[in-house]
Amino acid sequence: MTKDQIKAIAKLVVAVKERNGKPVNVYVVAATIESFGIREIDAKEDYGFESIMHLSNYIYKAYDAITLANLKNNNQRVAEAKTYKRLALTEYITTKNTKRFLVDYTSGLLHLFPVFLQVVAIILFGFSLWTYSHFNNLQSTAVVLGVIIGFISSAGFVQVLGKQVSYYWYNKDYHMAKHSTVQIIKNGTLAILGFFIFSLLINFVIPLYSLLFLVITFVYALFIGFLLLVLAPLYALKQRWMLSFSVFAGTVLALLLHFYTDLHPYYIHWTGILVASLISVGYIYSFFHFKLKNETAVKKKPKVMLSLYRNFNYFLYGTFIFLFVFLDRIVAWSSTLNRDIPYIIYYEKNYEIGMDLAILIFFLLGGVMEYAIHSYIRHMDFHQLQTKYSDFQRFNDKMKKMYFKHLRLFAISAAGIAVLLYLIVTQPWGYSRGFDEILSPLSIKVCILGSIGYLFLSLGMLNVLYLYTLGKHRKPLVAIISAFLINFIIGVFLSRWVSYEYSVMGMLVGSLLFAILTTRETYSFFKNLDYYYYASY
Repeated sequence: MTKDQIKAIAKLVVAVKERNGKPVNVYVVAATIESFGIREIDAKEDYGFESIMHLSNYIYKAYDAITLANLKNNNQRVAEAKTYKRLALTEYITTKNTKRFLVDYTSGLLHLFPVFLQVVAIILFGFSLWTYSHFNNLQSTAVVLGVIIGFISSAGFVQVLGKQVSYYWYNKDYHMAKHSTVQIIKNGTLAILGFFIFSLLINFVIPLYSLLFLVITFVYALFIGFLLLVLAPLYALKQRWMLSFSVFAGTVLALLLHFYTDLHPYYIHWTGILVASLISVGYIYSFFHFKLKNETAVKKKPKVMLSLYRNFNYFLYGTFIFLFVFLDRIVAWSSTLNRDIPYIIYYEKNYEIGMDLAILIFFLLGGVMEYAIHSYIRHMDFHQLQTKYSDFQRFNDKMKKMYFKHLRLFAISAAGIAVLLYLIVTQPWGYSRGFDEILSPLSIKVCILGSIGYLFLSLGMLNVLYLYTLGKHRKPLVAIISAFLINFIIGVFLSRWVSYEYSVMGMLVGSLLFAILTTRETYSFFKNLDYYYYASY
């Protein structure tokens, strides 16, 4: 073996180490050598070995003389340091579970602060960022339809934005995070505009509403949709305080304009929403400008078809979730059974009040979901480091035990929230004091059935969060589409043959189906968690 061949072998040892760290067997070494473009003839001429396999055996044995720590490449060292730092801080597997639960539960509720703020504003002042208690039914129809369209048309983009930006953010690829944020917001806004043009064409062929009605509805849809699109990156970028602040500032401005000016409520709403959106946009721009100030990395753009392939299921899931949530309202408001309506879809106050009260179940369970998903991720990382490969079943059993513990916590929390909702509905200090009116029997009926539905929907969404962590996204999509179809079929049938308020039964049964399908899939997921964990990396 010549001097040059010895030097070449030494360089190859370093190159294989930097590529793989500690190779698990000789075949990994051989595959790595071949990936460098080294041929059989090169092994003999440049390295002095008869074949690549002989060369691989020599290099693999050479690693036995080097300590494991020295064999780890830079990526392995950084990943390991982050892992141990994260695990060292965990309180999910210690006696501090109660404290951790309270912290995460509060955090989950704070994420819903913008919605909670609107509820408080409408109770105290009769006015919020996009609602007004003195709107007549026609005005309420235009506004609520606009809000619903804004939520649905932006939902898929918001889902993709959260996934895509979070991925780039955690990988410290700030250029791509910024590019994805701008591109998805732009595409989402164009989608809302496209829907408006399509609606105008349909209304021109089949006159359903006046042009003024459509314009008012569209402006609400555009502003609400744009607000949701520009708030979504703040969640992914861990700047959630700004999300709450921007909505708080817009709401305060709307209230001030309402009490101290003669502006029409429409203009006040649009101004408040636009200000909240611009605050968010300005902060995102400044945030990325600061992060990219010293970046010298080459800017690159994602491959369009690859992005579509990776995010298509997430987009559809986000869209169908909001279609599912609002479907029962549209079905009820379009029913002519036991009510006369001047338009194809017309707002019904008592039904909406019942569903608004029911959705408190979903909002208040958000804190439980926040705790559960954080606990799950920490447990999974901890136990996979503590468990030997041959004991994979023990790893699965521990994680299944944790899942059942979370379900018990979910059930206990749901029971407590149900008691709170009962008191709000029945006690003098509850709904009647906030709105100076007594709940109708129809609203109470819808509230009870809707609450059960939102309970099952929350359980299904918790299951989906578990599945999403390791890239299991197709089964949740099938589950929500199936639930949507059941919601539609049962809701239409009962609202046309029994009474319009029974469209809520479609939502209840659909939510139950969603919970059953996702729970079954999640149980199977935890039974084979070792496979899904390693297959995701």
